[in-house]
Amino acid sequence: MTAGSDVASIPVRQDASERAFLELLQRHLDRGVLHVVCGGRRHTIGRDAAAGECTLRIHAPGFFRRVLAQGNLGMAEAYMAGEFDVDDGRLPDLLRLLLMAGLEHKIGGDWRFLLRYGAILAGNRLVGNTRSVRKHYDIGEDVFDSFLTDRYQVYSCGYAHSADDDADTLQQQKLERICRKLEVSPGHRMLDIGCGKGGLLIHAALHHGAIGTGVTNSRAHFERAQENAKKYGVADRVAFVLDDYNKVEGTFDRIVSVGMLEHLQEKEYARYFRKIAGALAAGGRGLVHAVGCNTRVNSHDPFIQKYIFPDSDTPKLSAISAQLEDNRLAILDVENMIRHYGVTAQRWLEAFRANAGKLDAARYDRSFKRMWEYYLCCCVAAAHAGEQSLYQVLFTNDYHADYRYQRI
Repeated sequence: MTAGSDVASIPVRQDASERAFLELLQRHLDRGVLHVVCGGRRHTIGRDAAAGECTLRIHAPGFFRRVLAQGNLGMAEAYMAGEFDVDDGRLPDLLRLLLMAGLEHKIGGDWRFLLRYGAILAGNRLVGNTRSVRKHYDIGEDVFDSFLTDRYQVYSCGYAHSADDDADTLQQQKLERICRKLEVSPGHRMLDIGCGKGGLLIHAALHHGAIGTGVTNSRAHFERAQENAKKYGVADRVAFVLDDYNKVEGTFDRIVSVGMLEHLQEKEYARYFRKIAGALAAGGRGLVHAVGCNTRVNSHDPFIQKYIFPDSDTPKLSAISAQLEDNRLAILDVENMIRHYGVTAQRWLEAFRANAGKLDAARYDRSFKRMWEYYLCCCVAAAHAGEQSLYQVLFTNDYHADYRYQRI
């Protein structure tokens, strides 16, 4: 994706905003090398090429003012407007270098939250606030089809045995790993809170004999999950519900929630974990998978709030553990999977760049495509900048549970 010809021309002489931007980089970029090309001028900042090297090409003078005034939101909107590009598609490297330089503390906005949250962040499959979920997930299945290329279109961090694993392999390994952690057995009743398109329950039914119920607030996900259950021959063993998770009735032997907690604000955690505790049958096990916050204060980035995930938070591990303790749920294992997120997000970015041109231009203009590309680049950068975690927390309501000695 390259910039168009509708951006303003670069002035021959360097202006104050350009000088201020370069001075900021010179003071704080101590890892990596960044080449800045603007109006025929080329500036090289940094010396440690081993930490990464990339070339930033500025196409419009407004770029500098945007970034200095609005930080991360300004950077994102400048990219959407075609005001800059990075050679060889290395936008993730640029974002990683800026984050490592600590620029989130030096200019407007909070870069740390965006690059941490990318997914992502990950895990990004369902539901807390219905309005927020619909804004992200109901933009059109064709967008998700363009970058989720595994068989179930799982929209959360996979599990890598190799950096070369393809998208389907990453997700199959993750689904199997979750089932093994939970020790899912034939006949187990299994609830997936934030079930996405049903991949985890379908895998559990096919390979472990589970009987599943999945809940989502996204109509698009609900419909695709039903289609997937029929496609893979488990519609008689797996059912999906389009509703608030708190309205699901009954008890379950296994409860899992992947990438949902990020959609809730911290004040909503108590309700969420009370539901899990109340729905977990005696001797049951549960697993929560969430992109985690490494800082004491959970900031809110204006780009994420405006374009990607409104009303979202990344949970602190301390908040998760406190809720489990309050509900008498014993933690069996905690794993940080952040290394695997980088590989997963890279596969998403590669697929989107390959397929974005196929999206209906009348529905998704250049600005939208560059916005989504920027978001996925942030997902990649986040995993390699050391500023986030991705937790899988395994727990039980039986303090005397007989569980395996060896960690999965």
